[in-house]
Amino acid sequence: MPDTSPYLRLPDAQQDTLLLQGDWTLDNYAELRQLISSLPADSAQVSNIDLSQLSRVDTAGGQLINDLLGAERLQQILASSSGLPDERRTLLARIASTCEQGPDPEPQPGNPIRDQLEHIGVSMAQHAANVIDLLGFIGLTLSGLVSGLFRPRSWRPTAIAAQIEQTGLNAVPIVALLTFMVGAVIAFLGATVLQTFGASIYTVDLVAFSFLREFGVLLTAILMAGRTASAFTAQIGSMKSNEEIDAIRALGLNPLELLVLPRVIALLITLPALTFIAMLSGLLGGAMVCAFSLDISPVMFLNLLHDDVGVQHFLLGMAKAPVFAFLVAIIGCLEGFKVSGSAESVGEHTTSSVVQCIFVVILVDALAALFYMEMGW
Repeated sequence: MPDTSPYLRLPDAQQDTLLLQGDWTLDNYAELRQLISSLPADSAQVSNIDLSQLSRVDTAGGQLINDLLGAERLQQILASSSGLPDERRTLLARIASTCEQGPDPEPQPGNPIRDQLEHIGVSMAQHAANVIDLLGFIGLTLSGLVSGLFRPRSWRPTAIAAQIEQTGLNAVPIVALLTFMVGAVIAFLGATVLQTFGASIYTVDLVAFSFLREFGVLLTAILMAGRTASAFTAQIGSMKSNEEIDAIRALGLNPLELLVLPRVIALLITLPALTFIAMLSGLLGGAMVCAFSLDISPVMFLNLLHDDVGVQHFLLGMAKAPVFAFLVAIIGCLEGFKVSGSAESVGEHTTSSVVQCIFVVILVDALAALFYMEMGW
């Protein structure tokens, strides 16, 4: 006996035709799936398939029809059947063609040496593109700073003051604490080595030279790279993903003047000030170790500092602070503008900004140290 369900009728002895009818939609999916699983294995192999009685078909129902008949058989039926409306024919043809595609071919094993060289080449090309983008953004920022000097109405003192508070005042505790501990560690290690030669008095010179010339500005710049550059990238990147920067441009405003210049100017002010605080904190940490471990009183520490360490070392260290501040602010803002629009992109570029800032700061510091040595300073 033929099945007289509302969805299909099986062929009887006199008529070798499988008739699909009714609503093959998501609402009836469970019942249709159960009905298809209960059919005999050869029920879909009949000579004639009639789809003209289908009332409604959606994607879920079309997938069930494809599972019942097979993709190749369904395409043949659609090519020869003329009783289906065009929209249902198109839907079923699209489902059949999609399911007809086989699995993706397995990738062939490649040459590991060639793959590694290709990876190195792609990385080098990407780094070269990043350097070009950085140089271009530096040019835009410098031109914006120069043009802003002649347009006082474009200055944004409120935004600059807010950035000074966030990047400078709020960073004083962490900078002072870190450099204090590093100064104490350098003094302790220096005293441990110098005592062997009976020259523990030179621990004062060691701490002073290291912090005035290198560690004061370098540690501060690295802290600003991790704290401030990441904040710049996250802030601008969130605005980019929320299309706020597009809204700024639609209002006729320049995002460079509104977002970048206040941050650059603020960091140019705060990083030298934080560097000065870092130098004082490092010297204080070294003085405490000298006082408790080497019996060098604070007065003696200051006298030795005054006699042995010239002011040029302080100036050489402070001269690097504005350069580091500019680079950290530029890289942080540039990575924020590179965000593509997703939360994942914000995280990736925030991490990238921190890594790039630390790398550039250490590289420039090494080049400056070589330059100072060649100049005899």
